[in-house]
Amino acid sequence: MAKKEETPNMVEQFAIFKELKNIDKTTMISVLEESFRNVLAKMFGTDENLDVIMNPDKGDVQIFQNLVVVPDGEVENPNLQISLTDARADDDPEVEIGEEHTKEIIFADFGRRAILTLRQTLQSKILELQKEAIYAKFKDLEGELVTGEVYQTWSRETLLLDDDKNELLLPKNQAIPGDFFRKGETVRAVIANVDNANNNPKITVSRTNENFLRRLFELEVPEINEGLISIRAVARIPGERAKIAVESYDDRIDPVGACVGVKGSRIHGIVRELRNENIDVINFTNNPTLFIQRALSPARISSIRIDEEEKKAEVFLKPDQVSLAIGKGGLNIKLASMLTGYVIDVYRDTDETYEEDIYLDEFKDEIEEWIIDALKDMGCVTAKSVLNTPREDLINKADLEEQTVDDVLAILRAEFEDDDNDTTAAADTPSDACAETSDPAADIAAAADGETQE
Repeated sequence: MAKKEETPNMVEQFAIFKELKNIDKTTMISVLEESFRNVLAKMFGTDENLDVIMNPDKGDVQIFQNLVVVPDGEVENPNLQISLTDARADDDPEVEIGEEHTKEIIFADFGRRAILTLRQTLQSKILELQKEAIYAKFKDLEGELVTGEVYQTWSRETLLLDDDKNELLLPKNQAIPGDFFRKGETVRAVIANVDNANNNPKITVSRTNENFLRRLFELEVPEINEGLISIRAVARIPGERAKIAVESYDDRIDPVGACVGVKGSRIHGIVRELRNENIDVINFTNNPTLFIQRALSPARISSIRIDEEEKKAEVFLKPDQVSLAIGKGGLNIKLASMLTGYVIDVYRDTDETYEEDIYLDEFKDEIEEWIIDALKDMGCVTAKSVLNTPREDLINKADLEEQTVDDVLAILRAEFEDDDNDTTAAADTPSDACAETSDPAADIAAAADGETQE
């Protein structure tokens, strides 16, 4: 009797094991049945005539063998056939030759060796299933934020354990410069890659991935998490500087202000997490000219010439703005290129007519803001860049009424009435000052010599 009770007890232990491994009930029953069948197939040569019935509520298993009844003395394979006399003696007195006789098999009667074989088979399958579950779980989480506790640090990588004790690897090249972790410290990162070579899941996390910055903003800015603000583009040089372009779907919400927070309360937490990485938050726009202008902030540009096919932009600035556009170590222009997707070349604008130029924003008292925005969208950001643009282009490209354009030109000309007549004449000259200015005096490298970012 003791042996017959061993099978139910064994299944109960597997049920406990199932809970510990977080495998769902349906899958566990399927694995149990498959394990039983594999062992039985080795014992009987086949499992085709066997019925394995799992009883999860009772925590036991029933096995039935279906045998064909043959005349006495004609049994050729006892695993498939049974004699008429034996079948009738086995509680089936009315069975006839050619019919099927079902016989219950008590697995524990086969001894401890069979039970140990079953246990090993089941544990092997559960381990395999557990690895597959881990791979599937984390594969779906690629790009998502995860928190782990530092377990061990080596020269090339750090081992983290999540709440379920799953291993997460943080390679040194995926850590932010300046990262230093102590055992037991909690670390946040994003799941960068999940491999499953030889059914051995390897989960790699990153703190330099651009998604890490995205997830931190989603965590700190409720409006992003709720979908009211969208992150349209991210550019990072880990540990140094980052730029992020945001857009609001609600006109009442200032996306930049929401991301920065009152007195920088929201962005300061992100900056600390990124080891004091400076973050520029700008408003996204589908207008490439305006987007490049914002991406190069804090520099103020004079004009831009864009090649849409080549994805290149030539930006002209006053000499005192060139160093701001390039930034310390070229970081600002590099990040602006990454953010906008354009190769940006910065040139000095040494035309003396621009030395006394005025930005259009200074005319908001006389010119409506939407008109100024329309002119800036076509690349005209200063008064003289508008005056040097053909009247027809201002009407067509900025989509303004003729009278509106004439009024704007009159206001701008009045500002320079004491200047030479060259500016007035230029308004009727077939040139495009919003796209072109004087010849550049130097390229980026020359502009950067001897200048530093403010």
